[in-house]
Amino acid sequence: MSQASTPTVDLAEEFMERRTPLQRVQSVLHRYPYLSPLVVLIIAMVVFTLINERFLLPGNLSFITQQSVIIGTLAIAQTLIILTAGIDLSIGAIMVFAQMMMANLAVSTTASNVLPIAGQNPAISIVLGIIAAILAGAFNGFLIVRFNLPPFIVTLGTLSIFTALTLILFKARTIQGPEIPDLLKWLGTTIKIGEFQLMYGVILMLVLFAIFAYILRNTAWGRHVYAVGDDPAAADLSGIRVKRVIFSVYVVAGLVMGITAWLYIGRVGSASPNADPLINLDTITAVVIGGTSLFGGRGTMIGTLIGTFIIIVVENGLALAGLDQAFRVLAVGILVILAVAVDQWIRKVKA
Repeated sequence: MSQASTPTVDLAEEFMERRTPLQRVQSVLHRYPYLSPLVVLIIAMVVFTLINERFLLPGNLSFITQQSVIIGTLAIAQTLIILTAGIDLSIGAIMVFAQMMMANLAVSTTASNVLPIAGQNPAISIVLGIIAAILAGAFNGFLIVRFNLPPFIVTLGTLSIFTALTLILFKARTIQGPEIPDLLKWLGTTIKIGEFQLMYGVILMLVLFAIFAYILRNTAWGRHVYAVGDDPAAADLSGIRVKRVIFSVYVVAGLVMGITAWLYIGRVGSASPNADPLINLDTITAVVIGGTSLFGGRGTMIGTLIGTFIIIVVENGLALAGLDQAFRVLAVGILVILAVAVDQWIRKVKA
């Protein structure tokens, strides 16, 4: 007598069917963390266009892209660090130190109050400035991995160190545009596409985003960065050299800071030790709003790029709406809190 066959129950499929629509949204956002900031960016652009028709004019869009270049490029470095569950509060100070080194090396010897190192080849000056930023990033990484110090404390300390070194070594002197060789300002050059002006520095920023997005997604080093940020103990057990990965992240971040120093000179047209003091917080804000988790292990470069544009678009749109600077700062602060709250909610997703 043949026995009736028992149908096989796919428990995973049954579980998926029981998910509520909200849980499915939660799961999608967990897989694609850049989707939520993308929705915010689209909504913001639509709202500001309705408020002021000048928002979508080519001149204003050109201004938005140019404003994004410094925060966006620095945010690449910050993303790499935050993916390992670290943070870098010295990122702006290192960038300023590197750009002041470039400018002081390359400035003409006929300028007033120059240092003995002035008059170097502009290309060599750029390379030496980038190397200085790499060494600064390596210094942060060394302190963190060698002495097991918290990244927050280390970079808080080096923030003061590199700020002081900039003022001491370079005499707190601003190098004006006419004193700086054209090569250092080259990335500030724009090309016209109709009425839209695209800066070379924006092209470089987008290329860097594409390169690091590819590296994180398609290389062993990128997968190791995610693994270390998600669970360093498990990463160590799987054979990943956790400390080496963390150190390498700070070195690579230093490289990006050095490139940003060159970008900054081109964007501003001068080199000043008194650059935007809030730039450190702006990079963290862009990364967090872009969907990268402050707890490490989850995030994308495309999300950071979107987060950068959200900051610039919100500030620009509110300015066109005639609101005070205080309201613009308030809006960005609210976005940060909401982004962290959404991240906490997304992290509770059940696979």
